[in-house]
Amino acid sequence: MKNQNLYEKLAKLAVRMGVHVQKDQPLLVRANVRDVEFVRMVSKEAYEVGASDVIVDWSDEELSRHKFQYQSLERLKDIPDWLHDKHKYLQDKGICSLAVVSDCPGGLKDLDQEKISAYSRAFSEKMDDLMDYQMKNIGQWSIVALPSQDWAELVFPNLSPEEAYSALEKAIFSASRVDEQSNPEQNWLEHDARLTAYAKKMTDYQFTKLHFTSELGTDLEVGLVDGNIWEGGGTDSFFGIHFEPNIPTEEVFSMPHKDRVNGIVYASKPLSYSGKVIENFWFRFENGKVVEYGAEKEKEALDKLVNFDEGSSHLGEVALVPYNSPISQSGILYFNTLFDENAACHLALGRAYPENIQGGLTDEEESLKKRGMNTSLVHVDFMFGTKGMDVDGIQRDGTVVPVFRKGSFVIGE
Repeated sequence: MKNQNLYEKLAKLAVRMGVHVQKDQPLLVRANVRDVEFVRMVSKEAYEVGASDVIVDWSDEELSRHKFQYQSLERLKDIPDWLHDKHKYLQDKGICSLAVVSDCPGGLKDLDQEKISAYSRAFSEKMDDLMDYQMKNIGQWSIVALPSQDWAELVFPNLSPEEAYSALEKAIFSASRVDEQSNPEQNWLEHDARLTAYAKKMTDYQFTKLHFTSELGTDLEVGLVDGNIWEGGGTDSFFGIHFEPNIPTEEVFSMPHKDRVNGIVYASKPLSYSGKVIENFWFRFENGKVVEYGAEKEKEALDKLVNFDEGSSHLGEVALVPYNSPISQSGILYFNTLFDENAACHLALGRAYPENIQGGLTDEEESLKKRGMNTSLVHVDFMFGTKGMDVDGIQRDGTVVPVFRKGSFVIGE
């Protein structure tokens, strides 16, 4: 590991600000076997801040390929009880969780899409009663990324393998605000304050809807739930522990009303979903529901997403990301939602975050659904922001307030 100091800084950031491990709290780490050296750094850091235990769920792309190649469809759909019970046990212990992402987007593209989709659905259904632990921020959670060789060569196809890896490594550290000269934790405190300020402005306006237009042809009205709350940067767990869910992040986001979205939206970046990379796709909404859609590449994967369940054809998130954000200005297409969603405004099909509506973390789900919150077994972000995107906020009395002009914030300026 050439940049040992930077990896150690990233591990420290992930533990102390990402998941913000508390004394006597267990930590669950999900990571690829290739990233063992970094996971050891995370483990050491977690124990030093007082973690009671560090549990690691290892993965391996080749083993995953074997699973989908050789197991039958019926076997794949049979998710064992012990897997559910394990995670229920960890949640009961008050676990916080860190996902370390380094897999190559589209790594399963040549495998049976029906098998992958069936497994994903069966797994989601098996774990459905455990989803609130993360969606309602009962325990802290965070995602951080590391480079891999295959991913690097996908992102930088014109460089040598060594140069591509180095370029992706550098880009990840930069986007994560980790460098040799400064303190990443201080960098994040300052960044967090900026995002929180924008989120407060948006919440204070209590817009009834947002109107998006772009040079790609997007003309979309996204109705917002009454009592909408905009979040940005870090957030607080149910128990008041501040943490950073995404490293990196450049967004402020809120909750669409599941039945009040109308118009057409064109994606501005590819989407990596279920092992495939979907390109040049679009959706048309009527009364909140996707009624028509298309894609130039991997439309079959888009079919599986839109028809995953009733909620997957409605929106669960709307997020604003300025075109002048550092990730956008880098000009790098990562083919990875964690990064690409922070280069452009985005929407999410599927489950909404209860934190984005007043009372969302304490009210019953049925009550929140009546107020317009979408529910689903999935939550999949796709990017549609552009350099020329304009966004208007519409207030209850019909007043139009400019929010974005030419891809960046103008609200309150």
